[in-house]
Amino acid sequence: MARKSMLLSIPNLLCYYRLALIPVMGYLFYVDTAWAAWLNIFLWTLAGLSDFLDGRIARATGQTSIFGKFLDASTDKLLVGTALMLLIAFGRLEGLWIIPAIIIYLREILISGVREFMALYNVIVPISLLGKWKLTIQMLFMGFLIGGEYGELYVPYAYDIGKYGFLLAAAITVISGWDYVAGAWKTIRKIDEEQHTATSA
Repeated sequence: MARKSMLLSIPNLLCYYRLALIPVMGYLFYVDTAWAAWLNIFLWTLAGLSDFLDGRIARATGQTSIFGKFLDASTDKLLVGTALMLLIAFGRLEGLWIIPAIIIYLREILISGVREFMALYNVIVPISLLGKWKLTIQMLFMGFLIGGEYGELYVPYAYDIGKYGFLLAAAITVISGWDYVAGAWKTIRKIDEEQHTATSA
C-alpha cells in the first residue's frame, strides 16, 4: 500500500503529466493550426508549473522519495530534449539558432554522465539553484518558440522574444554546466589522490 501511495503521490503524478505530454506535444506540432499551437503552449506552460510545484509539494507533504527525485530529473530531460528536436524538425529553430539547442542538449548529456560517474563513488551531485533557474528560463522561452508564427497573433514579436530568450537560456546552461563540472572535477581529483595514497601506502 505504501509503495502504491508513493507511485501515485501528487508530485509523481505531476511528473507523469510531463511524460504524457511528450506524444501529445509531438502530435500538435503536426497539426499546423493556431488552435493547436496555442493548446501546445498551454500544455507546455502547465508542464513548467508542474515542475515548479512537484518538488515543493513533495517537501511540504513529506512525500519525497528516491524514485520521485529520479522521475523529476528524468522527465525534465525527456520533455526538453523532445521539444528541442521538434523545434528544429519543424523549422522553429534554423541555421545558427540550432547551436543553442545543441549546447543545451549536450549539457544535459554531460551532466547526466557526471552524475552517473560520481554515483559510482557514492557522491551525490545535487541540483544547484542556478540549475533550477536554467530549466525555468528554458521552458519559459521555449514556450514562445513552440507557438511559432501563431504566437504573434496575440503576443507581438513573440517568436523573436523566444529566440533571443533562448540564447539567454543557453548561456545560463553553459554557466550552470561549468559549475557542475568544476565541482565534480575537484571531487574526482580528491578521490584520485586518496586512491593513489592508499596504493602507495
